[in-house]
Amino acid sequence: QVQLVESGGGLVQPGGSLRLSCAASGNIASINPMNWYRQAPGKERELVAASSTIGRGVYANYADSVRGRFTISRDTAKNTVYLQMNSLQPEDTAVYYCNGVWNGMNYWGKGTLVTVSS
Repeated sequence: QVQLVESGGGLVQPGGSLRLSCAASGNIASINPMNWYRQAPGKERELVAASSTIGRGVYANYADSVRGRFTISRDTAKNTVYLQMNSLQPEDTAVYYCNGVWNGMNYWGKGTLVTVSS
């Protein structure tokens, strides 16, 4: 069983930055991939960033809408995955969810709200 807990959301002005954290109850080295999704009001949940380990390599992929602005990273010592979000825009407003796959099963956090507004 894996539990994922997000934190770091809040209100930020356009152009600002936030860093989201996702703390896992287990060893994140065994959770693969680990992803960040978001869901804006009235829209479907979408994949924002993915972190996959293949062999000894760690690979990141991003949605076109956030590439160059968002960075996903892992700290295995802290069992935490981060999403650094820069140059935030109002269209980034959403609930952000951490997701991980362990033993073939999907696990989700409860989400953290990010609001980008002046």
